[in-house]
Amino acid sequence: MDVDLFAGVPVSDYATAVAWYGRLLGGPPSFLPNDTEAVWELGEHRYLYIDVRPERAGNAMHTMFLGDYDDRLAQIAARGLQPDEVETYGNGVRKAIFHDPDGNEIGFGGGPV
Repeated sequence: MDVDLFAGVPVSDYATAVAWYGRLLGGPPSFLPNDTEAVWELGEHRYLYIDVRPERAGNAMHTMFLGDYDDRLAQIAARGLQPDEVETYGNGVRKAIFHDPDGNEIGFGGGPV
């Protein structure tokens, strides 16, 4: 089965969200489908997008599992963002949780050290 994934994040302010997600994800959006959405391609057929929907802002929860967890967190820190929470589960899996300006949760997971 071929699947393209578009994970949506409702936000209240377009400019603020584009700037914040650009810092989190390491660059500008991959494309802008209209005046209220911005899309970042995270990998082949995998996208994260913001959409201005103030009535729903702050309710998203997404986690991306990374092969380069430590390097990616260091890159994000170099761009001025730190996780709000860091967890390590009993099996050694790690998770760093960021909250955007609306409170949406974006997590990055990584395998045991």
